[in-house]
Amino acid sequence: MTTQQILEECRRAKSAIAKLTATQKNRALLAVADSIERDAGEILAANALDMQAADGQISEVMLDRLALNCPRISSMAEGVRQVAALPDPVGEVLSESVRSDGLKITKISVPLGVVAIIYESRPNVTSDAAALALKSGNVCVLRTGSEAHRSAQAIVNAMRKGLAAAGVTPSAIGFIEDVSRERAAQLMRAKGYIDLLIPRGGAGLIQACVQNATVPCIETGTGVCHVYVDGAADTDKAVKIIENAKCSRPSVCNAMEVCLVDKTVAPAFLPRLYSRLAVERKENPVEFIADSRAYRILGEKPHCQIAGSGDFDREFLGYKMAVAVVDGVDGAIEHIALHSTGHSDCIVTEDSAAAERFTLAVDSAAVYVNASTRFTDGGEFGLGCEMGISTQKLHARGPMGLKELTTYKYVVRGNGNIR
Repeated sequence: MTTQQILEECRRAKSAIAKLTATQKNRALLAVADSIERDAGEILAANALDMQAADGQISEVMLDRLALNCPRISSMAEGVRQVAALPDPVGEVLSESVRSDGLKITKISVPLGVVAIIYESRPNVTSDAAALALKSGNVCVLRTGSEAHRSAQAIVNAMRKGLAAAGVTPSAIGFIEDVSRERAAQLMRAKGYIDLLIPRGGAGLIQACVQNATVPCIETGTGVCHVYVDGAADTDKAVKIIENAKCSRPSVCNAMEVCLVDKTVAPAFLPRLYSRLAVERKENPVEFIADSRAYRILGEKPHCQIAGSGDFDREFLGYKMAVAVVDGVDGAIEHIALHSTGHSDCIVTEDSAAAERFTLAVDSAAVYVNASTRFTDGGEFGLGCEMGISTQKLHARGPMGLKELTTYKYVVRGNGNIR
């Protein structure tokens, strides 16, 4: 099918999906989860072809994002089941009032309609996005990058089988088969067909959508995330948090990219951190990209270099991190205001006043005290899974779950009232 035919089919399905009851949606989601697990062999075979084609073309950490195995497929299915278990956001009464003339005004949540998601090399986004869209009464249109195309197609095929088995139109999930930039641009301009566009990937993809879309678009995901080690930090806690935030999965948007250290503890703390991340880690040692103050403390060492122009604005998505020494909590706040993408930023401190100052002043979607930025995730926040992490302030901010995929309308009931 052409992209235009897919868009037309999805638009026709919009009304039917919006009218599904919570029971019908949950039954369909459980059938989808079962179908994903039944088709694991086909999905793994498709993923093996994607991995073979991508080998040598993308980095090791990006290959890890692309790779599927039996536990990851089971996790995808379990994510769909978790969405089925969540409360239905559609039809919720958000507010209600009755005027003196008896006119009753009710504000209720309703689906957005057709939600398009353009994403890159993470096959699990396919099932996450489709599950959230269906539970919130929306049709989804999926367009993945070329690296994950075979994997995503196999996952979509499995999900459509589940929908059909549950008596729901498979057109609830549209899949763009053409991975060219022209087709992505067509989605960005599909007024009258797409009610919301969500890009999920690197800075280039996100900016292309934000700058070129003529349909409503959510800016998501670029994560220049910071961890600031305060002068009153528990340094054992700080090392543990930084290692997790940087190394547990460096290719994702909630991974830490910048470490800031208060000048009073930097001389003792930075060598300790370097030893833990760059020396003791025999596999995947972390490269320290240090400002002049940090470099003077660390000196000329392997895995340590002077930061260049723009390094504090980079999403490394690998085993690299920028490091700077700052003048206390105010210096950290100032640095973050200049360089953060508004995703997730953290302070490590035992000083409650410093923590309060940081949380009030740092203007990001998620602000942490003594916890890894890796928690910025729909599943970790109790949303089941997520459509993406919004770094803007209108409509949605932070992990986007079911409620963020609804809008609202006013239902007004009268008895011959006139104005």
